[in-house]
Amino acid sequence: MKAPIIVLFDGVCNLCNGVVRFIVHHDPEGRFRFAAQQSEVGQTLLRRYGVASNQALADSVVVIAGGRVLLESDAALEILRHLPGYRWLYGLRHLPRPLRDGLYRLVARHRYRLFGRQKSCLVPTPELRERFLEGPH
Repeated sequence: MKAPIIVLFDGVCNLCNGVVRFIVHHDPEGRFRFAAQQSEVGQTLLRRYGVASNQALADSVVVIAGGRVLLESDAALEILRHLPGYRWLYGLRHLPRPLRDGLYRLVARHRYRLFGRQKSCLVPTPELRERFLEGPH
């Protein structure tokens, strides 16, 4: 099996929770693993990879793949690169990063207003639970 791709997401963000469900639905190989940034596992991974938790929450998603940490549009494109039917969108990486990240930040900055938020982090359903990281990593 290929190495897992870890997605650290804002667990109270409705958009982010929807993206997690979308990834699981389109990930037949089961490569993606998830943790809310607010969780103990999420905080441990953020510290291990040198990402400040306030930076991560502002960015909305952090991807750890092959020992690399990806943020903002690079993280989103890395996710798409591994989803059948959406890989072609990885070609957007050729757009200038300031443009990609600017659009990403615009959505990230307004995600709660546009999509809402929960009072507490997503509690995974039984079928999602096996995809979530638990304990020390």
